[in-house]
Amino acid sequence: MATLVTFHAHPDDESICCGGVMRKAHEEGHRVVLVLATRGEQGEVPEGFLTEGEELWQRRVAETYAAAGILGVDRVEFLGYRDSGMMGEPTNDAPGSFWTAPVEEAARRLAAILREERADVLTCYDDNGGYGHPDHIQVHRVGMRAGELADTPRVYQHTMNRDQMVLGMTEFAQTAAAAGIELPDFDETAEFGKPEAEITAAVDVTAYAEHKRKAMRAHASQISEQSFFLAMPDEVFRAAFGTEWFIRAGQGPGITETDLLAGL
Repeated sequence: MATLVTFHAHPDDESICCGGVMRKAHEEGHRVVLVLATRGEQGEVPEGFLTEGEELWQRRVAETYAAAGILGVDRVEFLGYRDSGMMGEPTNDAPGSFWTAPVEEAARRLAAILREERADVLTCYDDNGGYGHPDHIQVHRVGMRAGELADTPRVYQHTMNRDQMVLGMTEFAQTAAAAGIELPDFDETAEFGKPEAEITAAVDVTAYAEHKRKAMRAHASQISEQSFFLAMPDEVFRAAFGTEWFIRAGQGPGITETDLLAGL
């Protein structure tokens, strides 16, 4: 049995980015540990969604544990930083925000968990955090440094396959418009993910697509039934989210791995 530690910025990121590899690891008998930098305090929530006196972070923590149960997570930890909000917002520089946290300090917190768990594999994000969110960029910086401090054998950077994403969006656009599904604001010049040429691992998680989607649904404060993630037909969801993409330094060129825990 090996141990996978997967590090994310906010509640719901884990289900969207790595829900498949987490459930896959669980079903193959490995230990799965989820670490989140923040509790997602800056997320948007529909008016009247929260109960009287309830804070958004409280709901998002509860949603995290619900999703973790679906994905087979053995341990959930929060590093205790505050959500920094989108890039350019005043909350980026608020005291206690993850964006302002010294990388070395945050990396030591994560490294302590990696050492305690004797982690074999760590996932974080690519150097642009997938799409430029400050907390996601910080997950990359902190995750990569923590992997060094803890001497974690395998460190993977989750990313999106930009080439596949452009193709998929183009193919799905007409169907989405007819069904009234609102697609994310994305075009060929957007810096989402990385070109396929830079990706070194592609994990087929179509067998776990149902778990991944149920985990997304557990984050109801952020992912509504009308969202892009949940409104698309099942077969389209499997095509869009049935592969999870990663970059591992020293691997490649090209995609050379299809299982983050192979041989462990």
